[in-house]
Amino acid sequence: MKTNVSKYDIIRYDFSKDKALKSWSAADEYLLQTFNDLEKEPNHLGIYNDRFGFLGCHLHSVDPTEILTYKSQEKAIDFNLKTNHLPLLNYSDPLSSLENKIDFALIKVPKSLGLFQLFLEHITHNSTEDVRVVCAFMTRNFSPNLVQISQEYFEEAEQSRAVKKARLLILSKKKEPIKREVITSLKYKNQMYKQYLGVFSSEHIDYATQFMLDNLEIKKTEKRILDLASGNGIIGKEIFNKHPDAEIHLLDDSLLAVSSAELNIKGEKIYHHFNNELSVFGKDCFDLIVTNPPFHFEYEINIDVTLNLFRGCFKCLKEGGNLQVVASKHLNYKEHLKRIFSSVEVLAQDKKFIIYKCTKLALIKKTEKESTISL
Repeated sequence: MKTNVSKYDIIRYDFSKDKALKSWSAADEYLLQTFNDLEKEPNHLGIYNDRFGFLGCHLHSVDPTEILTYKSQEKAIDFNLKTNHLPLLNYSDPLSSLENKIDFALIKVPKSLGLFQLFLEHITHNSTEDVRVVCAFMTRNFSPNLVQISQEYFEEAEQSRAVKKARLLILSKKKEPIKREVITSLKYKNQMYKQYLGVFSSEHIDYATQFMLDNLEIKKTEKRILDLASGNGIIGKEIFNKHPDAEIHLLDDSLLAVSSAELNIKGEKIYHHFNNELSVFGKDCFDLIVTNPPFHFEYEINIDVTLNLFRGCFKCLKEGGNLQVVASKHLNYKEHLKRIFSSVEVLAQDKKFIIYKCTKLALIKKTEKESTISL
């Protein structure tokens, strides 16, 4: 079975306006070509880290299982399957067992080595004894640790020749599965936080988050609070510790982040949401939104996703409510935020980071008889 890589129209579906960002790479093409060159199709194919559905669309006829880690990934794959008039695929995630063991897996190697290890951990416990795994990466992103991690799970880990600056790592002869720990622990001010492999900032609580926690401005009157792009839940947890009467919502695009946050913060007024945007909430429903928003995905820098989140925040905030954003100073979010919020001030800053406080103010409309307030 030979497949033309231009056969299907694969859209990024991530709000990006940067035309230089593509929907797939040469690494994806190398995976597809390798599968198409097989003499015999596998019984059950697993696909890992298929960001926009390039592999899922081209290999839909073999009924693969897509292993998802992001809600935006699920939406993108669904969108591209429907756009190309293809049937929906089977989905699972790296924390769940598969109904049918896979005998072949394709992995677009993620930037996070922890996530790569989690993928291999999932494969070894959900595959046949003779499973083969083909991993693809761009040569500029190669790390010797890829081979080292692979050899913990497979006897053989062979690299291919480079094609279009992409390379394969082919794994075979699976070792006896050993249950390894997939949850790590991070310490912050005598409090331990758990998180799954693959969640952002695996070595320590990232410095932007620490800066935000040191400078957050919270009032007792702010009863409904959203921790947006919540990661392992540390910001929501620290707010809850200081403001236990508040209703706190935590939202993240990453399933692994949401699952981590569920380990760290629980309660009757604690709500976790696995989503990549804020339409799940109504208008004018939060007193305060706090966020250390993402501005990159894998090796890409893309603030369009972040700007869309800011617009969603405006809709979700009550009149007089505020959004507090921590960011690297070089991103210059202030100019973008001023186009959305009428009041944008600097709450705190140091050499690297800055915190903006954006307030949703009522607009005053004057008539000849009286002044009225409307949003």
